[in-house]
Amino acid sequence: MDKKERIIQSAIEVFSEKGIEKTTISEIVKKAGIAQGTFYLYFSSKLAVMPAIAEVMVNKILEGLHKKVSSGPIQQQINEMIHVIFDLTETYKELTKLLYTGLTQTQYVGNWEVIYAPLYDWIEELLRNGIKYQVIDPELNVKYTAKIIVGTIESAAEQAYLYDQQDANAVKEHQKELYHFLIKALGANT
Repeated sequence: MDKKERIIQSAIEVFSEKGIEKTTISEIVKKAGIAQGTFYLYFSSKLAVMPAIAEVMVNKILEGLHKKVSSGPIQQQINEMIHVIFDLTETYKELTKLLYTGLTQTQYVGNWEVIYAPLYDWIEELLRNGIKYQVIDPELNVKYTAKIIVGTIESAAEQAYLYDQQDANAVKEHQKELYHFLIKALGANT
């Protein structure tokens, strides 16, 4: 792990433990095992680490999608995508909370779309294939639909795990309804 990655990982741990407001750069660098000056080679402030933390989460989502979403029918791919994002939201509840708290407190909130671009690209490709093989509505604008899908799935996952803290059966029902909603919105055959 290089120094920048150590800073990001340490920031995640210290922010999660102490909260954003109470965390100091000194604590982050101590945990990372680097000099404070080294921190400033990569980040201008503790809040400047937030976009890098968001990138970590997006990379975890992409990694999960590459591993767990098959090349089967689009309906199956949508279902698998829902499960990947729900599973990661459950696994990284604290990191998810941290991201929303941290990015919204900074001027870096505008970076959100840039950070999410690789995820949007992945979903756009899935949608283009669905249109190509005539299994979803050909009139969909894949660029905007990809963003809507990400927002919808993430919001549903956050509702299930961060706000409602539903039991496993309720989460499964939530996922099932989300799946049906997305399939119908895409105009996919079930």
